[in-house]
Amino acid sequence: MTIFSRWFRRPDILATETPKGPWGGSGDDGNPGPRNPWALPPGGRKPAAKPTALDEFLRKARGSGGGGGGNGGFGGLPSGANARALWAIGVAIILVVWVLFTSIHQIGPQQRGVVTYFGKYAGTLDPGVRLTMPAPIADVTVVDVQKIRTDNFPVGDGENLTLTGDQNIIDLAYSVRWDIADPRDYVFQLAEPNETVRAAAESAMRAVVATTTLDQAIGTGRTVIEQRVAEMTQQILDDYKSGVRIQGVAIKQAAAPARIVEDFNAVTAAQQEAIANLNQSRSYAQQVVARAQGEAASFDKVYEQYRLAPEVTRRRMYYETMEAVLAKSDKTIVETPGGVVPYLPLSNAKRLPNPEAVQSTPAPAAAAAAAPQPGAAQ
Repeated sequence: MTIFSRWFRRPDILATETPKGPWGGSGDDGNPGPRNPWALPPGGRKPAAKPTALDEFLRKARGSGGGGGGNGGFGGLPSGANARALWAIGVAIILVVWVLFTSIHQIGPQQRGVVTYFGKYAGTLDPGVRLTMPAPIADVTVVDVQKIRTDNFPVGDGENLTLTGDQNIIDLAYSVRWDIADPRDYVFQLAEPNETVRAAAESAMRAVVATTTLDQAIGTGRTVIEQRVAEMTQQILDDYKSGVRIQGVAIKQAAAPARIVEDFNAVTAAQQEAIANLNQSRSYAQQVVARAQGEAASFDKVYEQYRLAPEVTRRRMYYETMEAVLAKSDKTIVETPGGVVPYLPLSNAKRLPNPEAVQSTPAPAAAAAAAPQPGAAQ
């Protein structure tokens, strides 16, 4: 304790008693000697001043030795009116700082502030500098209402196997974009907004794909699927009063799983070949039907002419038929006088440039010999 008392001892220059310096006495007590330049003037000693707060603090510190004894305040600090004033100023500064930090809120242009008083909704703060009651009376939750959030399915490089309506399995990768439409519902209705949106989007996608064929899912039906999934997801979130708005759904990949991609390609090739064969057979059937319809129409026209002039039509049909039959064959016409049929070695006959060597006969006689008799079987 002696050592500590020495440390806290006030310097002699601050002592209230007149120190004895190297010049001896001050001359006031009758002792000769030079006057101490630090002493009071000869006019007399002024009355001692009242001890200051610093003197009081140092005196109590010397008396207590820095410990818990003595009549000092907490930790050796001064007590009394001055101490209470210091404490009051410190508490006031802390309260002012606390009020400033918890009552003034800077809301950005893309943000909204949801205000609650003791946990109950009290309003929404618009962009700008806004004032509220200090905490813990009021609490402000700031949300970004313009940020577009994107959830990807699946997360990472994994597979997302989905069953189609025709009992096929595809690996489906897609993304969902959404933002906040109502800050109040978003803060109070959803405990885990991201998980809720993901669950609703995945449920809607599987429900839509379950009513879609494989060709539609991997082909041109993607746009319809995306639109239906966005509408169904929005409907689910509206039922939850989530305050979330779906901006869109985008299918990134729709293909067969990697483990069966070769078999899937083989099935796809076989289906395409079957479709090609079916189209070819349909084209041939259309040609046959068209030709038959043309022949039937032509026969109907001939029949109309036959009803008007049966004999003339019969002869014309006979001539046209014989012309079509004999047009591509070699012909030799021989006129036999007197009804005698001479021997003609046709097998040894030389082929002429013009195969038709025609010997002229009277036209009426040739026509009468070639024409069928009326009433003969056709």
